[in-house]
Amino acid sequence: MFSLGQENISTSPTSTKGPIKYGELIVLGCNGSLPNGDKGRRKSRFALCRRNKANGVKPSTVHTSCTPQAAKAINNKEQHSISYTLSRSQTVVVEYTQDSSTDMFQIGRSTESPIDFVVTDTVPGGQTNADSQTVQSTISRFACRIICQRNPPYSARIYAAGFDSSKNIFLGEKAAKWRMQDGQMDGLTTNGVLVMHPHHGFSQDSQPGLWREISVCGNVFTLRETRSAQQRGRMVDSESNELVDGSLIDLCGATLLWRTAEGLAHTPTLKHLEVLRQELNAGRPQCPVGFNTLAFPSLRRKDVLDEKQPWAYLRCGHVHGYHGWGGRRDPKVEAECQERECPMCRARGPYVPLWLGCEAAFYVDAEPPTHTFSPCGHVCSEKTAAYWSQILLPHGTHAFHAACPFCILPLSEESGCVRLIFQSPLD
Repeated sequence: MFSLGQENISTSPTSTKGPIKYGELIVLGCNGSLPNGDKGRRKSRFALCRRNKANGVKPSTVHTSCTPQAAKAINNKEQHSISYTLSRSQTVVVEYTQDSSTDMFQIGRSTESPIDFVVTDTVPGGQTNADSQTVQSTISRFACRIICQRNPPYSARIYAAGFDSSKNIFLGEKAAKWRMQDGQMDGLTTNGVLVMHPHHGFSQDSQPGLWREISVCGNVFTLRETRSAQQRGRMVDSESNELVDGSLIDLCGATLLWRTAEGLAHTPTLKHLEVLRQELNAGRPQCPVGFNTLAFPSLRRKDVLDEKQPWAYLRCGHVHGYHGWGGRRDPKVEAECQERECPMCRARGPYVPLWLGCEAAFYVDAEPPTHTFSPCGHVCSEKTAAYWSQILLPHGTHAFHAACPFCILPLSEESGCVRLIFQSPLD
């Protein structure tokens, strides 16, 4: 899963296992890959690995007016700088110099070369707007940057905004910006970069934290009243922009999950999920109406309806094969989530096909898949379902709702996850 096309990736001098990995970013709503396939820098997950040559930067000289030195810093394509336009007659320019102790990775919608990980808007239901020009994207072209320490403990910090092809970041007159007590400038991007650090890491005991906004200089703030409001939130000195295992990063159109290399080492792999699928199928679960054996399709066929596909009544959790009892005869029409009455307990509710969650990085444990998200039908372990059901993800300009991590479809308010009830074979 190491990123392809990344120049200057280094290998540990004491290890033959390949590059030193800082961590990975995984796009929520992608069940193992982008809907149209992973291509180049546009993919569902991106590994941040130590580069052969450090490319990190840190702030240095501050020019407080439109001086020749400031203009030179902006026009010099070898010099990183951030420009804060205070008025038509005054611009503060902060020069950045090379930092040999860090690596920088940039994320955004732009396909220009400074962007390491190209992210497009995620549409609920496992689709993206990558090939559609009808919906205007709310993700910034140069959304954010992550700075990783090249030496242990390989900490990763996030900052709003990324440097463009000219190595500049411009904050215009309308952008929220201010001068700090130490004389340095800081600001927020138009739609902001929001971060949520979970409590107790990313594990069975994880609890969601509070959403915060990260500034261009990496300071932490409470949320603005609306996503693009001019007035910044309150600064939270007690919190940090350092990413932890399970941190969520929202770019206003797509949400990314940060997993550390250490965290991923304790996470189930795709092979492990395949073993769990085979064990589930080996139990030969049976449809209580048709008495036919049910089987989850292979992970490679995760989006193709199969004749042995398990279906479930989401009000009660009873698992069946597809049948026309008490409803329509066409499974494609049925998949549109028409209400049906369960023949086992008479509970009425959505009747949907079940799909295994194939993105292993979303799992908080390695337990068997026993629960499904409602109303999408993605199946995972009990604690994974419980964890994601209590996380409220940013939606629109100021709304939040819980969603399935595998398809980002909003969860049912009545019951976001449901325990599945399988019937064993009669013999």
